[in-house]
Amino acid sequence: METTKDMAFFPPQTLQINGRLLSLDKPRIMGILNITPDSFYGGSRFSATDEALRQAEQMLREGADFLDVGGYSTRPGAAEVPETEEISRVRPVVAALAKKFPQAIISVDTFRASVARVAVGEGANMINDVSGGQADAAMFAAVGELGVPYVLMHSRGNPQTMQQLTHYEDIFTELMYFFQERILQLQQSGCRDIIIDPGFGFAKTMEQNYALLKNLSVFRQLNKPLLVGISRKSMIWKKLGTLPEQALNGTTALHTIALLQGAQILRVHDVKPAAEIIRLLSDS
Repeated sequence: METTKDMAFFPPQTLQINGRLLSLDKPRIMGILNITPDSFYGGSRFSATDEALRQAEQMLREGADFLDVGGYSTRPGAAEVPETEEISRVRPVVAALAKKFPQAIISVDTFRASVARVAVGEGANMINDVSGGQADAAMFAAVGELGVPYVLMHSRGNPQTMQQLTHYEDIFTELMYFFQERILQLQQSGCRDIIIDPGFGFAKTMEQNYALLKNLSVFRQLNKPLLVGISRKSMIWKKLGTLPEQALNGTTALHTIALLQGAQILRVHDVKPAAEIIRLLSDS
């Protein structure tokens, strides 16, 4: 029988970031910095660079390993954001973070290759693409040329249409096929460090989200680091009949399940509670 430690922390892997190796022998934390006016959780929205810097400092102090900067809200029904607007939101924040926290790992949450190139030019170290390369055919070539780790997330459609695209004959088979096909494409484009994300809430029903969470260990077969982004999402607060602002306790509970199922990176709004779960599980 597997122990808690075996389930949570096997197998150890690494990411190469700017010539240094980041070990994933224990789970890591990605703190969310949304430079948007309409992200679903108000506590993650920052409209000015100085606000983002203060939040980043707190997240790093509390144990964040990555800072994930997003200039385009991808919540269901979110409005389209022009490319120029996304760049204008992301560029100054990434540049300021890279200058003030040179040892921090800066991820940029974008599905546009042009934004990825600008962000890496300003000091970003990773790209987190909610479309899994489907929204911009140039993305895989871009991350291959840039030589940065890439988060490959499963989704369908876009924020305006994804909630109508939730039919699967077998969701696990279809997600595995999606990841296998795109991992191969990424490797052929020169991308070496690939992280997979099942895409909780993206073209999935409540029931599908929980089925994925309870069987998350299936994706270990891909032999890639596994990122889970469920922090304060509707799969928590709608089920509890509350709001995102009241979803921290539910988030903590589901993060524990995710870690026991093999998640190696938690993408979170609240760093300290996530760090405490990891510490408790690592000592059990």
